[in-house]
Amino acid sequence: MRGGKQHGGGHCGSAWVCCLVYWCQGEFVPWYGVKAASKRKRDGEEETATAISSVNVEQLTGSIQQEEPAPMVQGRRSSLSGVCYLTMGLLVLLLGLVFASMYVYRYFFITQLPRESVFHCGVLYEDSLYSPFKGQLELHEDVKIYIEENYEQINVPVPQFGGSDPADIIHDFQRGLTAYHDITLDKCYVIELNTTIVMPPRNLWELLVNVKKGTYLPQTYIIQEEMIATEHVSDMEQLGSFIYRLCSGKETYRLKRRSARRRISRREAGNCHRIRHFENTFVVETVICKKS
Repeated sequence: MRGGKQHGGGHCGSAWVCCLVYWCQGEFVPWYGVKAASKRKRDGEEETATAISSVNVEQLTGSIQQEEPAPMVQGRRSSLSGVCYLTMGLLVLLLGLVFASMYVYRYFFITQLPRESVFHCGVLYEDSLYSPFKGQLELHEDVKIYIEENYEQINVPVPQFGGSDPADIIHDFQRGLTAYHDITLDKCYVIELNTTIVMPPRNLWELLVNVKKGTYLPQTYIIQEEMIATEHVSDMEQLGSFIYRLCSGKETYRLKRRSARRRISRREAGNCHRIRHFENTFVVETVICKKS
């Protein structure tokens, strides 16, 4: 029976241990060789995978390190853009406030001020210059205030007490001139506007509105200014349109203020005319004398 256990050139010993062989790609490879080769193959694949993994980790780490500054730069750009937008927004807001203020002032405040304001006014005052013992005197006048044109027109009727002429007066703040039309003489006199005595149109308008509740202004006093007529005015257009309408066709003279106030003699009094008026909180007596 031992001699009958021969198969295809292979031989099994008495211990009944057979050596298994495999056919592998035309070669006979022992089974233990196959296992060793398989193990080496797996080890190689694991090493390759490990190497690839390490390379991928290194590449990923490098890419992360390279990409780290990008968010910081982007954050800085975003901050600068935010500051620019905020600044532009504030500028637009300020411009809007400026234009809104101009709109409110133009269409709400100015429109409440009438283009032409007419007041009939009266004032009580004491004449300490010529009538200290007569007590209170009364002066009336009609005032027209043109705020947009920036001038005032005053009509002084014939006073009750006498001694003063009726007159039409224009204070032109654009030209800086004052014109007196003495109705008694029918002559015009022009002089530079005295802003220390005459209130601007808006201020005078506010004053008269505040006292409009009563018939008269509070009791006040009188001051005097003396003037001398000098040269004749031939070119009336140079005086402006307001004064031109008042004095056109009338003899018109320039006035000059006296540098020092002095007592007017009786002889000079015959050549002088007085106009009492008020464009402030006090009465002004304008004495106009001929040049001697």
